[in-house]
Amino acid sequence: MPLLTILSCKILQDEVVHILENDSSLDEILVVANGQEDDFTSKLQRAGLKFRLLSPDKLPVDSEPYKNDPRRYTVMVFMVELALHEFPKILKNEVYKILEGLSNYSSGILLFYGLCGNVFDKIETDFEHLEASCPVRILRDDTRTVDDCVGATLGGCKEYLSTLKKFSDKGTFLFTPMFAHAWREIMRVDPAKPEKTIKMLRKVNEITGYKRVAKIKTGLPYTDNFDEKVDEFAEIFDFEVLEIEGCQNIFENCYTAMKKEIVGCQ
Repeated sequence: MPLLTILSCKILQDEVVHILENDSSLDEILVVANGQEDDFTSKLQRAGLKFRLLSPDKLPVDSEPYKNDPRRYTVMVFMVELALHEFPKILKNEVYKILEGLSNYSSGILLFYGLCGNVFDKIETDFEHLEASCPVRILRDDTRTVDDCVGATLGGCKEYLSTLKKFSDKGTFLFTPMFAHAWREIMRVDPAKPEKTIKMLRKVNEITGYKRVAKIKTGLPYTDNFDEKVDEFAEIFDFEVLEIEGCQNIFENCYTAMKKEIVGCQ
């Protein structure tokens, strides 16, 4: 069985752990140690999952046994730096460069990303040249690529649009557990001078009409203190707190489809 690579935004690391924990056919987990993996590997350990760390400059040169051994099924995980979301062109260039490199070792690559501001709208087309040796796929619902990590967690584009319409009367932040965990990093709060950044964010929220934060209940236990982190955010910005339901359907379906696709190619 093949080597499937998951190239993931750090925001979706819980969903990756969930996928791996619930795949009984998995023989080995490889994690690329690129400086972005610490939280992820801690969660793998807490879930009782064994893994092997790989230096990014020493990825498996012995990839052929991984790709062609019918007795083994391996997943390699590569986490991408979260801060790159602030710079869409750099994010796209970096992900494309990583994809080209990982394709040398992989039977197929599944991106745990959405369109992310349309920077990945043509990614499957742009990598059609790898279709025979290493197909590249991205998270999608029944009709198209999901908009972003929130859209994927809500169940797809239709559910995302419905949620946005539901909250259209007031601006509402939609927080997954990892988004709540990393909101200071995502919003670029300067740890040396946090009040300066938060003061600016308050002004931006006032101008744009943001008044609420909604917790997306993913059903995943891997990130601690979700409620506390959301409450902290709400208190800082004087926001109302709501709850909405998320699901794992997109991640499970896309992973299953990718796995079937590359196993069928062996």
